Parts: sequence; structure tokens; C-alpha cells
Amino acid sequence: MSRTTLSSVRLAVLCLFAFVPLFSVAQAPVFVISPEDSSVKFYVKASVNITGTFEKWDSTLTFTSTDPESGVLDIKIQADSVNTGSGMKDGKLKSKDFFDVKQDPLITFHSTKVVQTGPNTFDLPGTFTIRGVSKPETLTFTVAGMGTGSGDIKGTMAFDRKDYGMTHGIPFVTIADRIEVTVNLKGKRVSGPPLVFKK
Repeated sequence: MSRTTLSSVRLAVLCLFAFVPLFSVAQAPVFVISPEDSSVKFYVKASVNITGTFEKWDSTLTFTSTDPESGVLDIKIQADSVNTGSGMKDGKLKSKDFFDVKQDPLITFHSTKVVQTGPNTFDLPGTFTIRGVSKPETLTFTVAGMGTGSGDIKGTMAFDRKDYGMTHGIPFVTIADRIEVTVNLKGKRVSGPPLVFKK
């Protein structure tokens, strides 16, 4: 084989490998989350029930194929953006007794798996981190608008605050250990093929 022919073969092989990643990426749908249409809220049963929201956060939902179970969800919350409508409660939640925002400014969730449990329901086991403490937790999601390229993803998760070192109370308020989190995400497919859901 001549040098010219050998060089041409090498060039062809290099080009083939160069296009493989691009082809793979093209086969995966790309979604964006719209923060202005989404929310992250929490609820704590107490003598005076505590409900709140986080004003600053971001989330990404990425897929490596059209299989929904290939997805990875990441949520990053600015802990000091908590808003309960009460300055006293917000201040206590931001303190070292609860979120400890100066030491650990982020509350995060990173899914490690996606399991389709029904036609429009999913479990997302993952790693939840608050106050610098990480533990496995599961977000349970219901998806509306599947197959339209735009949908609402509504998820819930409950955890025991004492598992994360939040063992103190709030003055004059008796609070439960269980904290319920509600995540409402508005997602839109901006490129790539649609996801293929199990019936």
C-alpha cells in the first residue's frame, strides 16, 4: 500500500471517529428548565406550620439517549434565599442550627438513577446534601405533557432534619422532624429527538 493510500485511509478513519461523538450527541434530547415557571418549596408540620420557598436556585436535566431512564437531574439551591414570609423564621433557618448558610451555602440534589414506575411516574434516587451532610434520598416525580416537547415535572421528597444535624427548634414553635420538599419544574426540549416512554 502506498504512502498516499495509507494516509487517505488514516484520514478516513480519523474522520469517522471524529463524527461518532457528534452523532451520539445528536441522538440525545436536550432539555432546559425554566426557573421563572418553576419552584422549589418545603413544608414542616409545626404548632405554627412552616411553609417556604427558595428564591434562588438552578436545575439541569440531561439525557444520553431517548430513554428517560438515562436522565440525570441536578438541583442547586442557594440556602440563604429561603423565604417563609417571616424574617424571624428565615433568620433562624439560615443560622448554624439549621441550614448554616455561611458554612454551607448550597443545598443540592444529584440523581444517580431514574426508574419509571408508571406511565407518567418516576423515582429518582440520588444524593441529597444540606449543611455539608450527604445522604441518599429519593424524589418521586409525576410528569405531565409527555411527548409534546414541553412538560411539567412535579416531584416530592421527605427527609428527617435530624439526620442532617438540624436538631434544634425555633423559639415558641414546636416543629416536626419530617420536612417535605416539593419541586415543580417546567421543562422544554430545545433540540434532539423526543424521549421514548414506556407504555
